[in-house]
Amino acid sequence: MRKLIVTEFVSLDGGMEEPGLWSLPYWNAEIAQFKGAEFSACDAQLLGRVTYEGFAKAWPKSTDEGAEQFNSMPKYVVTRTLKTLEWNNSHPIRGDITAAVKDLKGQPGKDIVVSGSGMLVDFLLSAGLVDELHLLVYPLLLGKGKRIFTNSAQSALRLVSSRTFAGGVLALIYAPA
Repeated sequence: MRKLIVTEFVSLDGGMEEPGLWSLPYWNAEIAQFKGAEFSACDAQLLGRVTYEGFAKAWPKSTDEGAEQFNSMPKYVVTRTLKTLEWNNSHPIRGDITAAVKDLKGQPGKDIVVSGSGMLVDFLLSAGLVDELHLLVYPLLLGKGKRIFTNSAQSALRLVSSRTFAGGVLALIYAPA
């Protein structure tokens, strides 16, 4: 069975909004390698509508490392409002999200990655559908903006691994306890 991997950039005070605005000064080869390995283990993305819309604006014209893989892999988008999904290889999930995600996890393939998508992540955690939680914790306080895990049910986690990158970014990987 495929694993559902949630991966997030987060500040020390739990901020997750617009990580491109605050994470880039810390980006280095170590983090790039970590993220590359993370995405190499996956062959599908599960996204909430807001994250999908942001990604769909940025990634199709990106020349960044990994853009080709990001653009070509299937994208499953949880949405009630989007009528069409323009980004190639995008598929809507409407209705029973739990059943749809369980079905995706039961299909053959590599792992499924969830990036951003805070409301969706809260739901997936509460539904017990997350197999691993990958947090890149950045050494800064944002002081405002959207926070991670604002509506998640209480969940016990166990630390699978941790790693510190140059510049003070900490990679934490958790699994359900």
